Amino acid sequence: MATRATLCNSSNLMQVLSSLLLPPRGGSRQEAMDGLTRGLRNLSREQFNQLVALAGSNHVVMRALNVIVGLMYQAQDAERAEWAAQALETEGRRIANALGFLKTICAEFESRGHNVAVIKSLDHWPDLGSDLDLYSDSNADNVCRLMHAAFGAKTAPRSWGDRLAHKWNFILPGLPELVEVHVGRLGQTGEQVAIASGLMTRTRIAEFGGFAFRLTSASDRLMISTLQRMYRHFYFRLCDIVDSCGLLESGGVNFGELRALAREAGIWEGVATYLVIVSDYVKQYRGEGIALPEFVTAAARFRGDAIYFGREFLRVPILPQSAGLYGTQLAGTLRKFELHNGARLSLLPWLATAAAIGQKLTGSDKGIW
Repeated sequence: MATRATLCNSSNLMQVLSSLLLPPRGGSRQEAMDGLTRGLRNLSREQFNQLVALAGSNHVVMRALNVIVGLMYQAQDAERAEWAAQALETEGRRIANALGFLKTICAEFESRGHNVAVIKSLDHWPDLGSDLDLYSDSNADNVCRLMHAAFGAKTAPRSWGDRLAHKWNFILPGLPELVEVHVGRLGQTGEQVAIASGLMTRTRIAEFGGFAFRLTSASDRLMISTLQRMYRHFYFRLCDIVDSCGLLESGGVNFGELRALAREAGIWEGVATYLVIVSDYVKQYRGEGIALPEFVTAAARFRGDAIYFGREFLRVPILPQSAGLYGTQLAGTLRKFELHNGARLSLLPWLATAAAIGQKLTGSDKGIW
């Protein structure tokens, strides 16, 4: 466990959060939690605020702080228990407000005969992401008219990447979070019509905070996470590890179906690599990884030892690892003579280069990525 002098280091704080959410099983669990308790009791208020901020950027505030509250009450540390309880209350209010908006938006889509499903945002429950993500197979004009007429929404400026991905962000009065709607396509350049075309037929209904929502299937959820982490952003949030671990261990993943769908989409190697990275990271903290079929581990292009912490997230190396996955996806798309989707996908390196140049020159990739 890090000392008070080093806890303000972001890497050490990530280790604390990971240990809280992925504790060992069996006899060593209590020893690990006792060590965490001692370290947490050494936190200054400033260090605690840093921990909460890192938990926020990694979408694990509710889960991490609920554990901390329990540990601090057991240790009779009323001061730090109160710090955690206050942060929980603040985040709980944000989530309750966003969840109410999310339900109202989904209900409005459905009342007008437009299919809609929540993607990504509710994967983190009881945490919630920093924006509200939806998928609709309606057309873009219908989506924009609905958001403007029903909610007085304004369309946020669209980047080049947004246009390629065929997604729109909306600003709603009273809602701090953006509402991001993917329309008819998925993937970093909108190349994923294979996944998108059948997504609504595989959805299910689940309840969150007293509201019922239409969600993606377990297979679609893992493919969308893979597209986001392995093919677009090249980093994992801690929530991706924790969320996927819970999903995999729930028994709700049909690995045969997942492989078939991911192969059709040209991202099976990426999905397998994503799953192995999750398992390897879990093993670091819990002492054991996730039981994955042999055909998953065999298809992985690299493992969790390639991942490193940097700038608040768990980073995936772009060269050669992610570049190799991109090349495989592009080649597969072209082999299937999906020339239009291949053309969209081929723009990704140019888009990423433009974003990197923009970031270097202006400090922002706004308008590009």
